Amino acid sequence: MYGQMFPEFASTGGPTDKSVRVARNRLYPIQAWYCIGLFIFIIAVFQWASFFHSKLSRGGQETLNSDPEQADSRRRRFSWRRIPLGLANAYRVVAFRWTFEMGVSYSLTMAEVFVTFAYIVFLFVWAFINTTDLEGHMLDITYWSNRSGSLAASQFPLITALGTKNNMVSLITGISYDKLNYVHRMMSRVVFVLLCVHACGKVVQDAPFQQYVEEPFVIYGITAVVALAILCIVSLRPIRVQAYELFFYVHFVMVLLVARFAYWIYPCFIIWGLDRLTRILRLVVFNFRCKSDSMMDATAELLSDDFVRLRFHRPSHFHWAPGQTAYLIMPSVSRLPFEAHPFTIASFDSGLFGALEKQKPQSEKPIQTSLAERSLGSSTPFWKEVVFFINVRKGFTARLKEAALKGDKVKVLLDGPYGPSPNMGSYDTCVLIAGGSGVSYTLPVLLDIIENVRNGKSSCRRVVFIWSIRNADHIHWIDETLIRALHLAPPSLSISIRIHVTGAPATIRVLQQSDVPNDDAQVVRDDSRSEIVGLEDAETTEKSKESLLAIEAVKLGNGRCDLWSVLRDEVEMATGRMSVNVCGSQAIVRSVRGALRFPVSSPLTIANGGPSVTLHIESFGYA
Repeated sequence: MYGQMFPEFASTGGPTDKSVRVARNRLYPIQAWYCIGLFIFIIAVFQWASFFHSKLSRGGQETLNSDPEQADSRRRRFSWRRIPLGLANAYRVVAFRWTFEMGVSYSLTMAEVFVTFAYIVFLFVWAFINTTDLEGHMLDITYWSNRSGSLAASQFPLITALGTKNNMVSLITGISYDKLNYVHRMMSRVVFVLLCVHACGKVVQDAPFQQYVEEPFVIYGITAVVALAILCIVSLRPIRVQAYELFFYVHFVMVLLVARFAYWIYPCFIIWGLDRLTRILRLVVFNFRCKSDSMMDATAELLSDDFVRLRFHRPSHFHWAPGQTAYLIMPSVSRLPFEAHPFTIASFDSGLFGALEKQKPQSEKPIQTSLAERSLGSSTPFWKEVVFFINVRKGFTARLKEAALKGDKVKVLLDGPYGPSPNMGSYDTCVLIAGGSGVSYTLPVLLDIIENVRNGKSSCRRVVFIWSIRNADHIHWIDETLIRALHLAPPSLSISIRIHVTGAPATIRVLQQSDVPNDDAQVVRDDSRSEIVGLEDAETTEKSKESLLAIEAVKLGNGRCDLWSVLRDEVEMATGRMSVNVCGSQAIVRSVRGALRFPVSSPLTIANGGPSVTLHIESFGYA
C-alpha cells in the first residue's frame, strides 16, 4: 500500500519513519492547497451566482409576476414561493449582520469568524494528523515539527496574493481586495503561530539546541520568525490607525526579510511582481498619456480643520464606477516617492453631458460645454473632474493640509480604480447612509442611480440619502450637487435627503438663516435646461436657484439619526428588493447591522411579502 501511495518507498524495500515523514511533508502542503482551492471555488460559485441573479432579476414590471422577489411583495401576503428567498436573507443576517464585538471600535462578522476558525482548525489538523510513527508512538515530534513548518511556508504565496491589489482571488471570487485584506492578516497570524510550533518542536527535538544556533538555515529561520512577529504586532488595528506610516515602512522591510529567508518564496515574488507590473502600467497609462503636465496638477482646498478636498482634471482615458477607490501618489507630500494612499472617488463619471456634446456639430461643442457647466454651476467638479474628500489625521494627510493652507498645486499620480461598484439597477428601494467623509461613497452612488433611472437602466423607485455630519457648514461641500441631482431626477424616482448635524444646535439655525433665498438676486435663465435636464417649465428653472434646505425633499435634523426607526419604516414601506449601503464609523455600521437583523429580515417576514434586504458596508478609515 505504501508503495502505491508513495512510489519512492518501492525502491527501498519498505517505508521507514524518515521516508514517511519526507513524503508526507511534500504531500500535505499540496493537499492543503487543493482544499483551499476548492473552498475558493465554492465561494466563487456563490458570489457569481448572486451577481448574475442580481443582473437577471431586474425587469421592473415585466417580470413582476415571475420573480419571487417581486411576486406578492405588494400584496404583503404569505407565499410559499418566497420561502427560499427568506432562507437566503436569513443566511445574510447570520453571516454578515451578526457580529463578534471586540471593544468599541472593532467587530468581526460571523462569516469572518467562521473563516478564521475553519482555517485554524484546518491547518492544525493537517499538521498533527497521521503523526504516529511506525512503532506506534502517537504525536511523534519528528513528524509534526517539520510538517508544521512545511505547511506554514506553503501558505506564503496565498498570503502574498491576498495582500496585493490585483490578485487572482479577487478576480475569481469577485470579492474586492480590501475585503480580502482581513483574510490576509488572519492567515499571516495563524501561520506565525504554526511557525512557532515548528520552532519549539525543533528546539525540543534537537536538544541541546545550542550546537545548531550558528547553522545558516537556523539563522535564516529565526530571522524570518522574528520578522513575522514584528509584522503581526505592527499590523494590529490600533497601531495601523494611530501610526499608519510606521506600519507601512515596517511592513515593507519585514516582508523583505521574511521573503529572503522563507521557502516557497519564488511564487511569492512572481505574484508580487505581477501586481507591481500591473500597477506600473496603470500609472503609465493614466498619468503619462496626458496632453500636458498641468492636467495632473491637483488643487487642495481646506474645507475645515479636519477635511481637505482634492480635485484635478479627469484624464479622458480614466473611467471609474461609483464607490470605487484610487491610490494617490504625491511625491511632494509623501516622505517616500512611491507611497500610495487609497481614497474613495467622490465624483461621478457621468456620460450625460458627454453624450450631449458628441451629438452637436463641431462648431457648437464649445457652446454646449459651456451650457452644461453653467447648468451644473459650482457642482461641476463632481461631474467633470476627479474629486476626493480626505479626512485629515497625522502624517501624510497632515502634510496635505499644510499644502492646502499654502494654496500650492500638488502633483498627483493616479493608480486605479479599485474595488467593486454596487449594482443598484435591480433594487426598488435604495438607502444610502454616510458619516462625514463617507459621503465620498454615497454621493456618486446617488448620482448613478438618478442617471440610470433616467436612461431606463434601473427599476429603482425610491432613494433615501442619509448623511451625518458634525458641523452644519459641511453641507456646503455638496449642497449644489444635491440640488442639481434632485432636478435631474425623473418624476418616477422618489428621493428623500436627510442630513443630521451632531454638533451644536446653534450651527443649524445659522445655516438655515444664511440659506434663505435672496429675492433680489438676479436669476439667469439657462436655455440649455430643457436639453440637459429634460424639464421645460420655468418653475423648475427657478428652483435651481434655491437653497438646498428650501427643497421639500431635504430634511435637516439635529443629533444622531435614529437608524433603527428609519430603516424599520423603510422596510415596512418597501416592496420588491431593497439595498442598504453604508460608509461610516463603527457606531453607524453597528446600528445598521442591528436594525437589519431579525425580525426585519426573518424568513417569515420575507414570506409574508416583506422586501429582500441586501446590506453593503464600505470600509471606513484604515483597513
